[in-house]
Amino acid sequence: MTARVLTLSVLSCALALAACKRTETPAAAPADNAAPAPAATAAAKPAGLAADDNLNAVLWVQTSAEYRAATQTVYRAAADHLDAALKQKNWDALVPDERGNAATGLPPAVIMDVDETVLDNSPYQARLVRDGKEYDEVTWDAWVAEKKAKPLPGVVDFAKAASAKGVTILYLSNRAEHLQAATLANLRDAGLPVKDESVFLGLGTFVEGCEQNGSEKNCRRKLAGQKYRVLMQFGDQLGDFVQVVANTPEGRDQLLQQYDDWFGERWWMLPNPTYGSWEPALFNNAWDQPREARRSSKREALNTAP
Repeated sequence: MTARVLTLSVLSCALALAACKRTETPAAAPADNAAPAPAATAAAKPAGLAADDNLNAVLWVQTSAEYRAATQTVYRAAADHLDAALKQKNWDALVPDERGNAATGLPPAVIMDVDETVLDNSPYQARLVRDGKEYDEVTWDAWVAEKKAKPLPGVVDFAKAASAKGVTILYLSNRAEHLQAATLANLRDAGLPVKDESVFLGLGTFVEGCEQNGSEKNCRRKLAGQKYRVLMQFGDQLGDFVQVVANTPEGRDQLLQQYDDWFGERWWMLPNPTYGSWEPALFNNAWDQPREARRSSKREALNTAP
């Protein structure tokens, strides 16, 4: 995942429903993909619980069968491609600019982002919604120290299958290096293969001859490429696969078009509606703006055209 920031998703209609009167006759449940029917009853909004744009996104991750189906689909499809990638000796999932040496003959590995790719941090996001807070390093570090994040559906089966074929799992994360011990303990407890401490490439990892730009991962991908032939990359953000030089909607779209045929072959994207670098791209990456100013920019980005 890229820099840890809380996404403010599209404003939920749940708060409007909370103001509805109790009705005498319960409304029929809507069919799949149909517009929701009016609520039959509505509980009073808990005192002190403010509106939060991330409510529906966090609930979708935590409660929907669709989210679990989506992550399982990604990992099962990737497993089906693994043997073909192993057999092709020139197969590599690093872009040419980040492959500083020949990959032929190197042992195989896959690169996996950690947060919302391997581990589910939705309880942390839920706490922020509950408390009306935004991401900060203190609360984030405290959550990581709990070591209680669960694995995404499908990831353990894939990682174990890859490891059984001699593929090293590299965890290339924007969790800071000082969170290494807690992260590796959490991964092991979740059932993920962890060869040794070297497989964790956190934010702050030194890479000789490469200057890291913020939380971009290009230097650490180069480091991985020095030791391994990278068969696949997994992430929930575009920056988990390639350096995002211009974090604007146009710049991100250009990268997607450039590497479109890598997805579903070398690169595997996991769904994450709760936060991501796509969000600050909508307000010029200016996190110092007040929350409502950022929200206003996002409203303006809505496309209402048919």
